[in-house]
Amino acid sequence: MTKAIALLSGGLDSILATKLMLEQGIEVEALNFLTVFCNCTAHGKTCLASKSAADTLGVPLKVFEITKEYLEIVKNPKHGYGSNMNPCLDCRIFIFRKAGEYMKQTGASFIFTGEVLGERPMSQRKDAMRTIENESGLKGFIVRPLSSKLMEPSIPEKEGLVDREKFLSISGRSRKPQIQLAKDFGINDYPCPAGGCLLTDPGFARRMRDLLKHKPDITINDVQLLKVGRHFRLNTKAKLIVGRNDEENKKLSSLSKENDFHFYPLDTTGPTGIGRGAFDEDSILKAGRIVARYSDGEPNQPLKITCKEKSTGHPEVLPMGEEELNALRV
Repeated sequence: MTKAIALLSGGLDSILATKLMLEQGIEVEALNFLTVFCNCTAHGKTCLASKSAADTLGVPLKVFEITKEYLEIVKNPKHGYGSNMNPCLDCRIFIFRKAGEYMKQTGASFIFTGEVLGERPMSQRKDAMRTIENESGLKGFIVRPLSSKLMEPSIPEKEGLVDREKFLSISGRSRKPQIQLAKDFGINDYPCPAGGCLLTDPGFARRMRDLLKHKPDITINDVQLLKVGRHFRLNTKAKLIVGRNDEENKKLSSLSKENDFHFYPLDTTGPTGIGRGAFDEDSILKAGRIVARYSDGEPNQPLKITCKEKSTGHPEVLPMGEEELNALRV
């Protein structure tokens, strides 16, 4: 029996591609690549959508956590970024290269994906797909069942390992063909096509650019902090993150490191503020005023804000005004 490796995100396209392969009697093993930038899971252990899809399809799933290597790509992508901080071409090349290594290890004959020609502007153009195949070392060994009839036949199609006539000619950003095909297959449970990468989100991308500008040697923990709270750049060396609710306050505390600064109001309820970097007296004062702004004290009345790492007592500070606050917001 011919074996193939599926890149299974758990979205509708990858589900349909896998279904088309299974209909041909192909043995399928699914892969999913997880990074700190994935927003499809709450706990970071696996992609919930891919796990659900694999279970529904009845195929084994292997998950690779690749954040450490992937951070280097995000810092300096050879092919540049998309509209935000998404290095889509470099990302696909990296993932296909990893999948290719696994394909060889397991004796599979080819890789397939749910990619649709023209659906994504950066990585799903014909020229981009050729670049990805060439630079991943998989030229001719990637099958795209949803758009195969619009592309050059792959090696598995030429050799008769799969029946090209049973594949499709879907293109463009409309989802109607996929939705109809899902109905034909009796597939009703699939996630919306919102995308699962935080690097495509403008707000997160803005924070990521700021982090790389001021701290090129970023860690996974630094990126995890970007996903929580309100962010303020106090100066080139100091940054403050303020929780928006009790859940975020607890999350910030769990992500804090030994040398971080902790700010919180002394006599009223309010947020946790985590300061990271080199804090001088001016940045400590700014941080205290920002935390006061989001605390439950009276407007325009001074509050006592504690900085746990400094033995300076509990100075009273006035909450920061909106204009000054917005100038520091990341």
